[in-house]
Amino acid sequence: MSSPTLRDVAEAAGVHAATASRALNPATRGLVNADTARRVIKVAEQLGYRPNPIARGLKTSKSGTVGLVIPDLTNPLFPPIVRGIENVLEPAGYSGLIVNTDNDPGRERAQIEHLRSRQVEGLIVATARMEHPLLTQLHREGVVMVMVNRRPEGVDVPSITPDDAAGVDLAVRHLAELGHTRIAHVAGPPNTSTGVTRARAFRATVRDLGLDDNPALISTTSQWSEASGAAGLRRLLDDGVEFTAIVAGNDLIALGCYDVFYERDIRCPQDVSVIGFNDMPFLDKLRPPLTTIAIPHHQIGAEAARLLLDSIADPTRPARSVMLPLSLVVRGSTAPPAA
Repeated sequence: MSSPTLRDVAEAAGVHAATASRALNPATRGLVNADTARRVIKVAEQLGYRPNPIARGLKTSKSGTVGLVIPDLTNPLFPPIVRGIENVLEPAGYSGLIVNTDNDPGRERAQIEHLRSRQVEGLIVATARMEHPLLTQLHREGVVMVMVNRRPEGVDVPSITPDDAAGVDLAVRHLAELGHTRIAHVAGPPNTSTGVTRARAFRATVRDLGLDDNPALISTTSQWSEASGAAGLRRLLDDGVEFTAIVAGNDLIALGCYDVFYERDIRCPQDVSVIGFNDMPFLDKLRPPLTTIAIPHHQIGAEAARLLLDSIADPTRPARSVMLPLSLVVRGSTAPPAA
C-alpha cells in the first residue's frame, strides 16, 4: 500500500493542494484560515501523511534545516544553548543538524562541507578560535551565519555573546569585597576570544581596585578543560606564587582546581577561594558548591536562532550583535581569607 500524498490530504480535506501544503508547514500556517488549517492537520493525521522535506526543498529551494557547529559537545555549556536554539527553530518550521568539531580545523571544514551538501539554509557557529579563515571564506561566499558565545576576528556577521568582561568584573569584585587582595587567574586559552577577553578584564578590574597586579598571578591554560585547569594551578603552586583566591577561566578549569586542592590537601574556601564562570549544571553538588558567573545559556541559543531566521529572511540586513548580561551565583567555594 502506497503512502498518502499531499494531494490525497487536500482532496480529503476539500482544499487545494497549495492550501494543504501551507497548512501543514508551521512557517506558513498563519496564511491559512485557522479552521481550515485544523481540518487539514486532522485529515493528515487520520491518513498517516508524512511531509517529504526533500521534495519540499526541491520545490521551494529551501531545506528547512540549519547547521549547528559545536566545538565540543562534551562541554556542559553547549546542550542548554542547543535547547534554546531548537525551541525557536521548531515553531518556525526549521530543524537543526548538529555537528561536533572537537576544535579541529580539518574536522570542522569537513563537517561544514557536509552540512552545506545537505542544503542547510544557514549556520549557527560556536567557534573557539580568534582567527578563523574558514569563517571568513564562508562569509565571502554568502553563507548565512550567526556566531554564538564567541566572536572571531574579522568576520562581520550577527553574533550573540555573554558580557564576559562584566562577568569577570563581578567575580573579582566579589572576592575583593570578601577581603582578598592577592587573586590568581587560571585563564582560558589565549587563542580564543573568550580566553583573551576574560584575562584582559581580570587585569583591568584588579588594577581598578588597587589589588596585587603581579603577572605571576596569571596562569594560562591550553584548553577549556578540567585537566588543563589542574595543570594551570599546579604551575602557580610549584612556582611558589602566593594567593588566597582564584578566578577560573570557566567552570571546567575550576573543576581542575578542585582536583589540585584534593591532591595537595588545600582546603576550599578556608585556604583558597575559587570562582568559576558559566554556571554549568550540577555545580551545587560539588563540595564545596562552586561560586560562579551565570550565563543565560537558553537565552543565548534562542537569540542566536532568531538572528539566523532574520538573516535567512533578509540576507542583506546589517549584521546585528547582541551582548547579554550575566549574574553572580554565590555558593560555598568563596569566603573571606584566613586571618
